[in-house]
Amino acid sequence: MRLTYKYRLKPTKAQRCQLEQTLELCRWVYNETLAARQHAYQQRRESLNYYDTAKLLPQWKVAKPELKQVHSQVLQNVQRRVELAFQAFFRRVKQGEKEAGYPRFKGFGRYDSLTFPQYGSAVRLHDRMLSISKIGDVKVILHRPLEGEIKTVTIQRNPGKWYACFSVEVEPHPLPASSERVGIDLGLKTFATLSNGEHIKRQRWMKRDARDIARLQRKKEKLPKGSPKRQKTVLALRHAYTRATHRRTNFAHQESCQMVNRYGLLVFEDLDIQQMQANGQKVINRNIADVAWGQFVQYITYKAEEAGRVVIRINPRGTTQSCSGCGKHVPKDLSVRVHDCPQCGLKLDRDLNAAFNILTRGIASIGASNRDP
Repeated sequence: MRLTYKYRLKPTKAQRCQLEQTLELCRWVYNETLAARQHAYQQRRESLNYYDTAKLLPQWKVAKPELKQVHSQVLQNVQRRVELAFQAFFRRVKQGEKEAGYPRFKGFGRYDSLTFPQYGSAVRLHDRMLSISKIGDVKVILHRPLEGEIKTVTIQRNPGKWYACFSVEVEPHPLPASSERVGIDLGLKTFATLSNGEHIKRQRWMKRDARDIARLQRKKEKLPKGSPKRQKTVLALRHAYTRATHRRTNFAHQESCQMVNRYGLLVFEDLDIQQMQANGQKVINRNIADVAWGQFVQYITYKAEEAGRVVIRINPRGTTQSCSGCGKHVPKDLSVRVHDCPQCGLKLDRDLNAAFNILTRGIASIGASNRDP
């Protein structure tokens, strides 16, 4: 299986400038590739693919000699990204999505990563240094061991920081078998309610930094565009958003790790988060984005794959409205927080009732019994 290890880079000032220039050249190639594909279709009704645009690189290097400062495989990967963007666009069009998301040009500072598709010649790791073609040896903070066979390396820029992401191929390491099963109901009031009665408290990430973000946003709007003070304020604003993102990511990693270590079977609702956010209610949409259910389930899924656990996603329809005791449909709106069944008399928290239903459906989907060890 493939995993990604992410490490902090500590480039010198000169190396940082070289990396910035490399990203700008990659952005130029991305925009030129997109423009070439658009022009070919508009003028000749011809659809170019990756191999067609790759033939243009030698011409661009003659017209723009600075491109020779970037490794050829990195530039080819930029064009591969354009190809993937078009493939995703056409897939969404075929699926009939209203907003298919046609590939867009990248503005200044909007291209933040470059990828070396092959490890070894252009980029390699040695003695806590990452040797990067055209850049030199950059110090790497290896805060944990790097395991597996390195396949690709991506250099990523975050506000004021640089990272190296190593995509490696590893053998799975299954954990000892566990007979424990759990249904997990994700929510806004409580982040997650488990079918065993336990709860995971919701953390309000953006609320912690909302005051700081609002202050920086007001300060930015008062400063003239292009001024050094405005650029400094924009950087501080990005740091504030990044801080909230890191807290959310750390929470998802820790909680997902505990869940995978404990349970052998984990059942979730297969939520269409984008559809849930298409309700026009800004407050609810902001809360859904803040809790990041999708990230949590994604982390559990890949950790479970490595650990030999089973993750099941079931149809969410009716999990809250159905009684987990007798199966009767008990309608209730969002303000009603207690499930009270008139048929069998079962009375309990609505989220716990949903977690019971989620687990039952997950077990039924694999043809198992609640009594199975």
